[in-house]
Amino acid sequence: MKEVNLKKFDNSWYKPGSIFKRFTWHVISSIFINSNLPVPIKIKIFILRLFGAEVGHNVTIKPSVNIKYPWFLKIKDNVWIGEKVWIDNFVEVVLHENVCISQNALLLTGNHNYKSELFDLMPGKIILEKGAWIGAKSVVCPGVKVKSHAILTVGSVATKDLDEYKIYQGNPAIFVRNREIL
Repeated sequence: MKEVNLKKFDNSWYKPGSIFKRFTWHVISSIFINSNLPVPIKIKIFILRLFGAEVGHNVTIKPSVNIKYPWFLKIKDNVWIGEKVWIDNFVEVVLHENVCISQNALLLTGNHNYKSELFDLMPGKIILEKGAWIGAKSVVCPGVKVKSHAILTVGSVATKDLDEYKIYQGNPAIFVRNREIL
């Protein structure tokens, strides 16, 4: 029976940006974005745009938000990103209008092929369509699309696409009821 051999792990094909760019982002982010300092949101947005993020209007970014690579991030208008959210974006993450990501949620764009001896990196784009809500301490896995106004409830794990105007709960998340907006 074969075994995983991490000594052979090689993701040299993955090029998210120069060492200088990644290092500079890490330093700046730790001071202004992934920090508890009371940094004004306008400064956070300016810095994200400076590093290549597309950021719309009326965006709220709470303290201690961890964004892996802002140059792979698109945020539309009226988006709310809660405290200690981790956007682990090895590839593109798109947050459409009126998306809410509650505190301690994780958007995870990378995983590993557990069937491969080499434990290959498998990145997958995440899209949160308009009005989607990701509950506190929830996880959205690589390649998942959370469709318009879908909800992933507190502590749940989305391993597949979530349909529009539906509420999902659990690990893995399953449909529990329709979302009705009055």
